[in-house]
Amino acid sequence: MSISRRLRIGLRQDGLSLIELVMFIVIVGIGVAGILLVMDITTRSSADPMIRKQSLAIAESLLEEIELMPFTYCDPDDANAANATASTAAQCPAAGGIGGPEGMGPETDGQGGEIRYFTLGTPQFDNVNDYHGFEMKKASGGIKDVSGTVVSTALDDYTATVAVVAADLGGITAASGDALQITVTVTGPDSVPVSLTGYRVRYSPTVVP
Repeated sequence: MSISRRLRIGLRQDGLSLIELVMFIVIVGIGVAGILLVMDITTRSSADPMIRKQSLAIAESLLEEIELMPFTYCDPDDANAANATASTAAQCPAAGGIGGPEGMGPETDGQGGEIRYFTLGTPQFDNVNDYHGFEMKKASGGIKDVSGTVVSTALDDYTATVAVVAADLGGITAASGDALQITVTVTGPDSVPVSLTGYRVRYSPTVVP
């Protein structure tokens, strides 16, 4: 066989046949489709980073507000709030129906029930434990600041809840009631909750600003 004939045969054997090309396209197509499917499922099941950041911002703001509140044995409106060493009626006499011992949740006294928002003639939350059970959601006007002003209608689908419980902290026992655990939970439109936890300690017997 001549050299030129062998070269022509070799050239005819190079490259892909149509069947091989079609098979290659099908295999690559299946692989790409699988990758795209996995990416789609991952994206759908993962939390939206923007929603998570907004939930975190709401939770941080509310937790900071609560931690800056007084933590006293008597309601801060009570005349003995600065000197009381126990949450008792004897030490927190509630003169004129105003004041009295601090309990978990907002107080109801001679001024009416305490609320978070400033309203003329209505007492506001003035102690850490007043926030226990507090909630902000669309049905109650959305996410608001302490003045009662809606922060943004874009936050209507966010819900914020607060739980305050006595806690063991260092050498402080929960039974003493001198340390509180504050948990703020914010749930966005993706239904993924974001929770932040903080602690507040009572320095008896003085008012803690």
